[in-house]
Amino acid sequence: MTEVLMVFTTFANEDDAARVARALLLERLIACASLLPVARSLYLGKDRIEDVRETVVLMKTRKQDWTALMSRLHDLHPYDTPECLAVRVAAGAPRYMAWLDSVLAPGSE
Repeated sequence: MTEVLMVFTTFANEDDAARVARALLLERLIACASLLPVARSLYLGKDRIEDVRETVVLMKTRKQDWTALMSRLHDLHPYDTPECLAVRVAAGAPRYMAWLDSVLAPGSE
């Protein structure tokens, strides 16, 4: 079975998140993107704590596509240093996992 990753990233707004997600879908680097448009992010910025609203995007992909996905996400993302974290999926519904693998397979339409 293909090893699956859940990839997390954030955007300043939902429009940018959808634009990048669509590009990654068309390039078959991800099978699905779930946009969570109301997140409050607190992080260490330059000399202070930042407190901003962001859209979180959860992307599902195969481990073998990680390097290409990360590279392309950095190309498309408006942030200088976008969040790009991957977590291995320990288990998933067999039909969902088969679907994910099939839509990311070369030549799938």
